[in-house]
Amino acid sequence: MASRALLTVRTGPAGRPAATYTDAMFTVAGRIRHQIDPVKGSRFIATVAPVESEEAARELLDEVSAEMSDASHHCTAWRIAQPAIDRCNDDGEPGGSAGRPILAQLTGRDLVNTAVVVTRYFGGTKLGVGGLVRAYGAAAAAALEHGSLEPYQPTVTATITVDYGDVDRVIRAVEEHADITTPVYGETVTITLSFPQTDSQRLRAAVADATNGRTQMADPNPG
Repeated sequence: MASRALLTVRTGPAGRPAATYTDAMFTVAGRIRHQIDPVKGSRFIATVAPVESEEAARELLDEVSAEMSDASHHCTAWRIAQPAIDRCNDDGEPGGSAGRPILAQLTGRDLVNTAVVVTRYFGGTKLGVGGLVRAYGAAAAAALEHGSLEPYQPTVTATITVDYGDVDRVIRAVEEHADITTPVYGETVTITLSFPQTDSQRLRAAVADATNGRTQMADPNPG
């Protein structure tokens, strides 16, 4: 199999350079596997999954490649929200004939934190660049149409510096709505939270209430 040369596009919505996507976006609710009707004998099987990072997207590619190791190509596209990364790969198909049409299905639906692997089993007849563009795009589109989408919630992080006596109160107050890293103990205790941006005010109020106003959550930063 040809080595995988990845095309990276670092832009925000409407082509603006960005560190994160901030406009209204969506992601897939779960994993999807769908196969379209054969195209001149070639089979196209799309696997879609929600991912939080490029590492997770590459793990999906590795998993699909191992599962269907006898396939001719595993072409990919994924979009990561934080930091904003669009990446696609033709995996040996003619340049621009596979990864870009898959990526277009993600951008056209405003999808982020989503990875797509379209696997092709060559059927003996060449499709030409135009035929490949249509087939890979159709495979990705059909899979996405068979899945469910949900609004993407940007993740942010924030720290809380708290006295020892308030640690348990603060953890109980926030643990239902945030992921908590291991507290760092010094003269005071520093707790780092990761949570959906929409929960910022809820958590800020919970921390203040739990400590009778003695402790305030710092302003969140992108996760």
